[in-house]
Amino acid sequence: MLVAVQIFIVLAAILLGARLGSIAIGFAGGLGVLALGITGVPVTKDDIPFDVIGIIMSVIAAIAAMQRAGGMDYLVHIAERLLRKNPRHITYWAPVVTYLMTLLAGTGHTAFSTLPVIAEVSKEGGVRPSRPLSVAVIASQLAITASPISAAVVLMASLMEPRGVGYLTLLAILIPSTFLAILPAAFVTNHLGKELDDDTEYQSRLEKGLVSKPRGQISEYIPTKSAKWSVAIFLLSILAVMVYATISTEQVGLITDPTLPRNEAIMSIMLTAATVIVLACKLDAATILNTPVFKSGMSASVCVLGVAWLGTTIINHYIDDIKTASSSLLTTMPWMLAIVLFFAAALLYSQAATAKAIMPAALAVGVSPITAVASFAATSALFVLPTYPTLLAAVEMDDTGTTRIGKYVFNHSFIIPGTLCIALAAAFGFAFGSVLL
Repeated sequence: MLVAVQIFIVLAAILLGARLGSIAIGFAGGLGVLALGITGVPVTKDDIPFDVIGIIMSVIAAIAAMQRAGGMDYLVHIAERLLRKNPRHITYWAPVVTYLMTLLAGTGHTAFSTLPVIAEVSKEGGVRPSRPLSVAVIASQLAITASPISAAVVLMASLMEPRGVGYLTLLAILIPSTFLAILPAAFVTNHLGKELDDDTEYQSRLEKGLVSKPRGQISEYIPTKSAKWSVAIFLLSILAVMVYATISTEQVGLITDPTLPRNEAIMSIMLTAATVIVLACKLDAATILNTPVFKSGMSASVCVLGVAWLGTTIINHYIDDIKTASSSLLTTMPWMLAIVLFFAAALLYSQAATAKAIMPAALAVGVSPITAVASFAATSALFVLPTYPTLLAAVEMDDTGTTRIGKYVFNHSFIIPGTLCIALAAAFGFAFGSVLL
């Protein structure tokens, strides 16, 4: 009976947070931890993923400094030029753009800046906006599980290296498997729904004057030196992270027993990059606090704090029972791990939080490295409940009304491309893993 009550507390806290939205997801996670402690579950700060939170905060600090220097505007300008050259094929190019931006930045919040461009170009090309918008949002989430500097990948690397999977090998599996998944998903998505001119909701909005006319031309934008410098500094910092993380692994062994471990190196390099951007671009550091990236990134940190603490607390309390119940199941049907991660991510709202809560337990019951790596993409199922910020932003930015959340909650524009992307990424992960592992 007590177990049922504690599971109810976890689910109720997560659903309350999802209903309140934004940073309240983290707040509700803390409420759930408090309730679990009252019911007798041991609570410890050791279950808080401080490394994950620290990496998120330091990466966001560097990106926010780059945004304040104009670097994000410069990157969006480049993306806009690419998308406008191929308006009829935007369903394919839009997810490529959002994927690459997230891959480099380590956070899906970069998608916010490109979604308006995608919606605009879609209308110009006569393409149903729900098609590129939906798959672009999914691609930005999926890329988190392949980014060299994302907290989720760094966490996964720390779990897999003791099992013989090096940092570069991990990336060599995750990057191609996730990237290749978005292309067939985009093809399927490009055939979902009626054509824009045949959509009744669009025609109704058009008659009421609710659909804005596309601009039809690229805005006159001239990147500043500060914008270019900030992007260059940030890209160099990513390269530095990848090089150091590689040479300090046990598999490469160029640096043995490093005084600066990988997680600490990522945080210090990113904070250094932020410092260099502030100095080189002569920024007022206080203004960085007001950038959209900083606000959304710090909100994400609180969300991971609350939700990951909640999930890890309940799982660690029942870890022995979980091992007993799941060991035979995952041994005979290893693909079940991807399904478990899929539904856990739908509730935990974070790739890093989901991996932190589920993956150690899965590895403890004997899941093979190839299964763990291939299933990792399933932690990107943040779209199942249509309350994730980038998903809601895509709905709001599509004034044609084609990007929708259905009255049955789950019948929204993102469920098919999202599920397909994750299924394909897992399949490709097993394929690449069988060769590289």
